Amino acid sequence: MNIYVGANAIAVANWLRNPYVATSIVVGSAAAYLQTGIFSAKCYFVLLASSVLVITWLNLSNDVYDFDTGVDKNKKESVVNLVGSRTGIFVVAYLCLALGFVGLSWAAVEAGNVRSVLFLTCAIICGYIYQCPPFRLSYQGLGEPLCFAAFGPFATTAFYLVQGCASSVANHLPLSGTIFSASILVGFTTSLILFCSHFHQVDGDKKVGKLSPLVRLGTERGAEVVKVTVLMLYALLVAFGLSKTLPLTCVFVCALTLPVGNLVVRFVQENHRDKNKIFMAKYFCVRLHALFGAALASGLILARMILFEVRIFFKRVKNATLVPMWCKSYIFWIMNTSSG
Repeated sequence: MNIYVGANAIAVANWLRNPYVATSIVVGSAAAYLQTGIFSAKCYFVLLASSVLVITWLNLSNDVYDFDTGVDKNKKESVVNLVGSRTGIFVVAYLCLALGFVGLSWAAVEAGNVRSVLFLTCAIICGYIYQCPPFRLSYQGLGEPLCFAAFGPFATTAFYLVQGCASSVANHLPLSGTIFSASILVGFTTSLILFCSHFHQVDGDKKVGKLSPLVRLGTERGAEVVKVTVLMLYALLVAFGLSKTLPLTCVFVCALTLPVGNLVVRFVQENHRDKNKIFMAKYFCVRLHALFGAALASGLILARMILFEVRIFFKRVKNATLVPMWCKSYIFWIMNTSSG
């Protein structure tokens, strides 16, 4: 039992420090708040606890299967290497998956939204075929697309649907362009973390036949991919804002994270050949992911708050006796437009 408890404690402590555990939930909840004006703390913490368990499964089972192939032979942070029991870690991993899925399913049932269960199941399937035999698609260089889909469109959309559980319109939350756009941005930053985690592992991956993107591309071209990805992230942000699928508040607040995005690009370009320094690249990406996600959620919440204040102002003007009738008619039209 000490092995199981020790492994679980190490994993939870390790992965709680990684904000991708919470970013999909935060952004999904903020998008639901934009639609309903309601936030359920109960749903949020159930989703967070359950997601921590699923992420723990993802990372522990990844360590187990990488231990089997030998790719983690010299990896100091491998939980299997730290604890010394491959079987114990394997059992704990799938226990975490079972408990996490039960928690997520319970939250979805409470919300009365079957669609969220489908999205959550798809996210977990992506995690399974990413690393588990007989698939192990990460060894074919497909980890990043799977990571994008799992944490972006699937997980973020699922959390958006579940978080509406406190609202009477929860069962009717639309799969809007807003949640689609937000989930794409979350998927981008999450995949960037995984991509940059390969830089210092190229030699080890080659030895065991793991064809990660950086094994295929090399670190120099990989550094250019990082640059293009960060540029695309902010280009998409602006495009979504101009097309009105995201509120302009999201564009303005997320623009504040540009220095962090620039830091990621500059650090990778300067250090991609240095195996000791480039190890830190993924942590800079984690920082970008956390800050960008927080900024995106803040922009969604601000949009709801501003809309609420504007509606109050319009109602006051509409009811004023000295305002001309044509002006009141125009205000009434604006209120109806904004509510749609």
